[in-house]
Amino acid sequence: MTAISQRAPRLEAHAGGMREDEATRVAQALVERGVIARVARPAAYRFGVRVPLGDGREALWDVDGAAGLEAQIMRNGMLVGFVPQVPGSEHFDEEQTVQAIVSADYGTA
Repeated sequence: MTAISQRAPRLEAHAGGMREDEATRVAQALVERGVIARVARPAAYRFGVRVPLGDGREALWDVDGAAGLEAQIMRNGMLVGFVPQVPGSEHFDEEQTVQAIVSADYGTA
């Protein structure tokens, strides 16, 4: 394995979901921008970002392990909406991921 592939670039990481360290950095960057966010742990060895929406809903970003960035909108454990996959997001770096989450349209409750 080359040194480049050992660094696990964003493309590789996003092809199968977020790694824990990546989710931690994205959540931290969101907090620094004033967004309430934390690491989501939907299952063993799966990670994403949880963003409370302030109306009883929360967005769970990238918790399904699929390629690309998308969110499930949940209320009381029930799926009530979604943010479709952001085009080209399977190639996003962490800053682009943060931007996409900050600028997402979550609709109304």
